[in-house]
Amino acid sequence: MSALLQQRKCLGVALRQRDAGTGAHCGRVESLCRLLGVLCGLNSRELSLLRDAARLHDLGKIGIPDDVLFKKGRLDAAEWELMKRHSELGQATCEVVPHANAREVARIVRHHHEAFDGSGYPDGLAGTNIPICSRIISLADSYDAMTEARPYGSARSHEEVMEIMSGERGRKSDPRLFEYFAKIIGEWSSNFARDFRSMPRA
Repeated sequence: MSALLQQRKCLGVALRQRDAGTGAHCGRVESLCRLLGVLCGLNSRELSLLRDAARLHDLGKIGIPDDVLFKKGRLDAAEWELMKRHSELGQATCEVVPHANAREVARIVRHHHEAFDGSGYPDGLAGTNIPICSRIISLADSYDAMTEARPYGSARSHEEVMEIMSGERGRKSDPRLFEYFAKIIGEWSSNFARDFRSMPRA
């Protein structure tokens, strides 16, 4: 087992202990990213970076205060600003992992909430200035988040989520990568969506 994989497993355990729901979410996002990365034509090294970053993309939530992370309801503006820091906190944690690829994984983690039109965070990157692995994680993250029940709302259906995400092409998501994403979901249709939603939750 590589040093980075060992560290990733340890960090994943720490995240699950802090927030079981987020830990399960990261596992599902990693699984979807693996499929999407292959379809997007990533090479073996890029796929390895994608896998590690997807598993750790929400690691920074370990540093978010309990009253924000576990709030039963929508966050106010100040709380949302705190929550948005999780991508930077995740980067800072990943950067200190003793492995040659740590800084690349950390960069992907930092930018997984950037938007294709530049309206995302933390740096307002746009288009292909956003690392491709970050763009892939963003799609998988959005799908899983919307199909998961939240304290302030019920889970949306697969059809509802795909309609929302289709409307976000070119704004939140890379339109070319979204077509690959839609192909994955479409080819396996209800079976894929059902199996994905049945993966472990909290």
